[in-house]
Amino acid sequence: MSEAVAPRSLDARQRILDSAYELFARRGIRAVGIDEILERAKVAKATLYRHFASKDDLVLAFLAQREQLWTRDWVEKEARSRGKTAEEQLLAIFDAFDEWFHRDDFEGCSFINVLLEWADLNHPIGRASALHLANIRSFLTTLATDAGLRDPATFAHSWHILMKGSIVAAGEGDRDAARRAKAMGAALIETYRQ
Repeated sequence: MSEAVAPRSLDARQRILDSAYELFARRGIRAVGIDEILERAKVAKATLYRHFASKDDLVLAFLAQREQLWTRDWVEKEARSRGKTAEEQLLAIFDAFDEWFHRDDFEGCSFINVLLEWADLNHPIGRASALHLANIRSFLTTLATDAGLRDPATFAHSWHILMKGSIVAAGEGDRDAARRAKAMGAALIETYRQ
């Protein structure tokens, strides 16, 4: 009997998380209520709270899934597949962003959005958002190190500013922001060559 219940239970958990992911990514955390998530996931409130003790826990799971899907499975994968060298991979991030900014489903960076919406780095959600952003910089630091750039951590911070700035500009309607950021990125790489 437990074998029959476990798959349905996992299916319900994933439906809840998928529903929350879509809503949170598009509209933010505070604008989305639990009832809307329940309706979309087609589960009862008790089922939601069996899998997630609170909305905060659901938000933390959303951020973790966002890191896997957006950071690892998309940004990192696209950079590595589009560039042969670490420098090419850094610049390829903006090629991927350019395509993303031109898609109808462009929704911006959830880590930035949640961090700004929450505005409290002492809260677990604020800390998690900042940590996920730091994880992106870790990837950038690795690429900068592999490229032989000096002071890879400082370079990664500057590169991340270009990434985040281009995302915000795209959110303002500048669909070509990634192309401008890529040109600035090429100049930044030159500045950090050893």
